[in-house]
Amino acid sequence: MGLSSNEPTMQGRTKVERKSDRELVVTRTFDAPARIVFEAWTRPELFMRWWAPKSMGVPLLSCEMDVRVGGAYRIAFGRDATDSFAFFGNYIDVIPDARIVWTNDEGEDGAVTTVTFEEKGGKTLLTFHELYPSKEALDEAFIGMEGGMPEQLEQLDELLVSLGANAGGS
Repeated sequence: MGLSSNEPTMQGRTKVERKSDRELVVTRTFDAPARIVFEAWTRPELFMRWWAPKSMGVPLLSCEMDVRVGGAYRIAFGRDATDSFAFFGNYIDVIPDARIVWTNDEGEDGAVTTVTFEEKGGKTLLTFHELYPSKEALDEAFIGMEGGMPEQLEQLDELLVSLGANAGGS
């Protein structure tokens, strides 16, 4: 029932759910080991291949990541340098192949994002959790996340398949 609903939304294999007035949780299981899924989130050359939802028609221009505690990231979207916007922040916790936590510092309503990678039997349960400073900040972000995240994670799934992640090899 719209923004006030805490009922989860399922789009394909992706579940989008408001856990509270300030928390958004997105989950999806990938047919790939945690190590490979983690790399897709932490290697700029891989991240650029799946992060921007294709339906938006706004490509990623650049992606800089120093994935370590205290490291920073900056991701720029747009058609060119004069028509672009950026997301940026700092990594506050990094456990290889298991967890990444970062700040979203592009505005005062930025969330703290935690992504966990839980491997079971060669598959990885990815949990994307965002904690916002207010209900209003989540309300605003939720509009884009509800449709965008499932598309992004579908694109990640396609990348993992193209990398041969589910072939049982390296």
